[in-house]
Amino acid sequence: MNFLDNLALTLVIIGAVNWGSIGIFGFDFVSAIFGGSGSVFTRIIFTLVGIAGLWTIGLLFKDKEPSSAMQ
Repeated sequence: MNFLDNLALTLVIIGAVNWGSIGIFGFDFVSAIFGGSGSVFTRIIFTLVGIAGLWTIGLLFKDKEPSSAMQ
């Protein structure tokens, strides 16, 4: 995987943890850290997480390279 794939997966994981905290605890970490759900920074983070989610859809269809340990 390249840098963008790893970055996208990291952002998707951050988004998943945030949604999990909203579902379990009713607490939005991203909004709490960046100044509420309407702040510009929060909206940028949410937008980046959404784009990362779309990017990772492509990872589902990417050809898998065999690892050197499996050969």
